[in-house]
Amino acid sequence: MNEVLNIIKVGIADLKFVSAPDRIRTSGLGSCVGVVLFDPRKQLAGMAHVMLPDSHMAKQEKMNRFKYADTALDDLLRGLTDNGASKFRMKAKIAGGAQMFSFKTSSDMMRIGPRNIEAVKEKLAQFHIPIIAEDVGGKSGRTIVFDPSTTDLHIRKVNHGEVTI
Repeated sequence: MNEVLNIIKVGIADLKFVSAPDRIRTSGLGSCVGVVLFDPRKQLAGMAHVMLPDSHMAKQEKMNRFKYADTALDDLLRGLTDNGASKFRMKAKIAGGAQMFSFKTSSDMMRIGPRNIEAVKEKLAQFHIPIIAEDVGGKSGRTIVFDPSTTDLHIRKVNHGEVTI
């Protein structure tokens, strides 16, 4: 059984889909949050690399929907269900949302990582999709790889080793 395994790369403010045996990966998760939605029975998954919490902050007319938690998760769910995933079997794993820099001010605008985490969790709650595992917050950047055949999310944290959730 020598199946060719592809690792689909998700860029920053990007979103992609994968089915087993392929895997899906994103790197550079600092304050960004990597959101994986998956249907374990169909072995289908999608990953979004969310940069900002809310598309209402967008200034440009033709915005990148994958950049924001609210619009990226809409597109992620729609893409999976359009490809045969069941919303009722859908589960989520999330990682990232670090506070990469410390600021002297307590301004909410500077808390991008924590605000991204809150926005992702709010949107998943609206969809009634359970988050079954998470590795969020802290001060370290992350690279994540998801395997839809095992539903393992492998996380490599800068200066903190590796963990699988």
